[in-house]
Amino acid sequence: MIIEPIALASPAIRIHTLAALLALVLGTIVLFMPKGTHVHKLLGRVWLATMAVTALSSLLITEARMFGPFSWIHGLSVFTLIMLVYGLVQARRGNIVAHRSTMISLYAFALVLTGAFTLLPGRRMNAVLFADGGKSAALFALGVGVVLLLAFWARYHHRSSRRLIRSR
Repeated sequence: MIIEPIALASPAIRIHTLAALLALVLGTIVLFMPKGTHVHKLLGRVWLATMAVTALSSLLITEARMFGPFSWIHGLSVFTLIMLVYGLVQARRGNIVAHRSTMISLYAFALVLTGAFTLLPGRRMNAVLFADGGKSAALFALGVGVVLLLAFWARYHHRSSRRLIRSR
């Protein structure tokens, strides 16, 4: 892995990359933790803020131009900002089903799927992760796998401990 493609990029790209990586980590944690707790709400707000920074900073990145200085990704960023507000409003109204589906969809599509596209050949993150022949990418994938396994374990362990408490 080499960080020069990010370190030498514009401030908007550096901010965007950092915010997206933070959103990915926080989103994974929030997704698998118990819902409705104070910690869930706090981390959810921080995740929402990192997603907003990710979307807003992407509006300043104009390397891929299709319509003047903009591309289809800018439309996705605006849609993401709208859906972040919608998801927050639904949570505050108590419509947890709409809140949950909105936030999971944002995590999956606006963060994970679009992030996966940054790994395509010729893209900046591809240059970062695959510059050493894929060793860093393999370590990164291993790290993501460990985080997901820990998240699933924590989720399962929490459910099991709740069942034990209820059965007493």
